[in-house]
Amino acid sequence: MRSSEYSPCESVVQTLYSTHHNWLNAWLRSRLGNAADAADLAQDTFVRLLQKTERFELKAPRAFLRTIARGLVIDHWRREEIERAYLESIAHLPEALAPSAEARALVLELLEDISRLLDGLKPKVRRAFLLAQCDGLAYKQIAQQMGVSLRSVERYICEALYHCYVLRYQT
Repeated sequence: MRSSEYSPCESVVQTLYSTHHNWLNAWLRSRLGNAADAADLAQDTFVRLLQKTERFELKAPRAFLRTIARGLVIDHWRREEIERAYLESIAHLPEALAPSAEARALVLELLEDISRLLDGLKPKVRRAFLLAQCDGLAYKQIAQQMGVSLRSVERYICEALYHCYVLRYQT
């Protein structure tokens, strides 16, 4: 494909799809080891292109597609990790108390949203925030556990809350 500027119109995506879909699918299969997930993420890559509103320049279409697909692979792995941790956490529950399939799906969706929200935080900020919100620890306990000052914990929690607020209410 020649180097030129494209708008994300259907014909450009269709050309990219027909030219590079098989290659992308094979690339994803080599990363995931699973043909079904690879096919899904290949499709999702082109859906992302269709959703783009800005114009983009394609000097290296495969590198461009790989970049989008790599982000989708990371999201896929994160979802799998969250699902695995959640299923492990409820595995010990008696069947009568185990959440329904619908409730599990809703909780997993919520956990993914929370993970995306917290993804932009520095590790110490994220850890302090999770210790406060999930474990219910007081700031003094968090400071002791993390080996930092009480003032640092206050700053971490403030930063995390501000981050969540901005993401939630940005326009």
